[in-house]
Amino acid sequence: MAAPPTSGLSPYTGPWTENEITHLLKRCLFGASTADIAFFKSKTLANTVATLLTPATTSPPPPVKEYTTPSTALSPDNNIAAGTTWVNDPNNDGSVDSVRRASFKKWWMGLMVNQDRSLLEKMTLFWHNHFSTETNTVANSQYIYKHHAMLRTNALGNFRTLALQVTTDPAMLVYLNGQYNTAAAPDENYGRELQELFTVGKGPGSLYTEDDVKAAARVLTGWQNNSTTISSSFNVKRHDTTDKQFSAFYNNTVIKGLSTSTAGQTEIAALIDMILATDESPKYICRCLYRWFIYYDIDDTVETNVITPLAAVFRANNFELIPVLSALLQSQHFFDTLIPGSQIKSPVDFVVGLCREFNCSFPAAGDYADNYGLWNWLVGIITNMAQNIGDPPNVSGWPAYYQEPDYYELWLNSDILPKRNQYSDTLVLTGYTYNGHTLKIDWGAFAKTLSNPSDPNQLLLDCINLLFRIPLSDDARTTIKTDILLGGQINDTYWTTAWSDYISNPADTANTTTVLGRLRDLLKYLMDLSEYQLI
Repeated sequence: MAAPPTSGLSPYTGPWTENEITHLLKRCLFGASTADIAFFKSKTLANTVATLLTPATTSPPPPVKEYTTPSTALSPDNNIAAGTTWVNDPNNDGSVDSVRRASFKKWWMGLMVNQDRSLLEKMTLFWHNHFSTETNTVANSQYIYKHHAMLRTNALGNFRTLALQVTTDPAMLVYLNGQYNTAAAPDENYGRELQELFTVGKGPGSLYTEDDVKAAARVLTGWQNNSTTISSSFNVKRHDTTDKQFSAFYNNTVIKGLSTSTAGQTEIAALIDMILATDESPKYICRCLYRWFIYYDIDDTVETNVITPLAAVFRANNFELIPVLSALLQSQHFFDTLIPGSQIKSPVDFVVGLCREFNCSFPAAGDYADNYGLWNWLVGIITNMAQNIGDPPNVSGWPAYYQEPDYYELWLNSDILPKRNQYSDTLVLTGYTYNGHTLKIDWGAFAKTLSNPSDPNQLLLDCINLLFRIPLSDDARTTIKTDILLGGQINDTYWTTAWSDYISNPADTANTTTVLGRLRDLLKYLMDLSEYQLI
């Protein structure tokens, strides 16, 4: 894509067909299956977006003990029965925490694979990238789960509320040294990242000063963690009770130093309110959302036509996220012809999306051991592709969303692309087997979900429309059809007859083998094309 489109935030009024539905779903979900697309066909754009912004109200069950307690554990968690949750069991044993951190990642992968038709999973990952922490640094698995649950609960809620909760979150207090931030020894780590990465950014309009970082650090003094209660608390004896002066960027605000038991929350609330009152803060968050859902390049036109009015929506709605996302996802800009296919899939999009688009079969929900085993394989796959969920490379998150000038292009290189092809080839050809359950694409079952699999032209077109956001030329489609589906034959009736015989007489081994083999070869070929890397 040479440059972002010039269209703006005005409501989209163009066609609302399967093509637009697929584009919207691929940006809002991890993959868009034929069932997902069919579900929204009878809905308007407004109803579709409203549904996507309304996740299930019931929180998912927490991760369970599916691991074997390491023999090296000095404090083994023998009190936790297999298949029951460990998240409320304080245990500071490093060996136990290690397997629990791995358990957390498997569980999270399962939530993404089994997501509902809402933005919840994409937004939970967005906030994990935005308020980045690393499980290996936090170490305490209870803190890690609690942090994730907090991001999930607030993923589509109010940004001010989320910023307040993140600031005193136990995992964040560990990760950015907040638990060691005292009046006697102020630690500037969180006060700096709060402004530079979490709320204001470091663009040309972000003019906070080094003194603002120091003042914020003093506001944030006094918090500490309790690993027994799995919570944080405020200790006024460790708090800087003097007034905190901020720069002209913050209108020379003075946050009054307090010495009461509630001073910590009161001063933090004043700090967050002061930051959000700047013009730059809502724009910065809207830029982050734009790069996540639309495209990485934000030029002056996009800044004027999309970011500035979107930030106005954000502020007018008291920093509620749903009005912002609703406006963005229903805009002319979102459906501009230049947008589909402009993103390179993240590893999570690629790996989870493939499982969902082909309806790969996992064990029954009650079979937690085998499910966790398969989810663990997927965690390993995306980790090898440079997106280790739970452990972004640093506090800035994954470079694909901030590192100029490459951005999403960082997801692909000579090492990672073959790994992507190997993953898709595995699920097409042999599958991955864990404890007798094979995770694999069922070629015939997938073809049966398409509109008219007996017509080789329509079969191929349906596959392309589902899997690609950039269409293939007529010549390319003809070549693929002839070489793969028709096996070099000339007439389409060759495939039509073979498919009909497969449906009516699947016991015909020779014909069934031919049909399924050609479907297998078709899917492998399509997913090895560069177009499959794009959404």
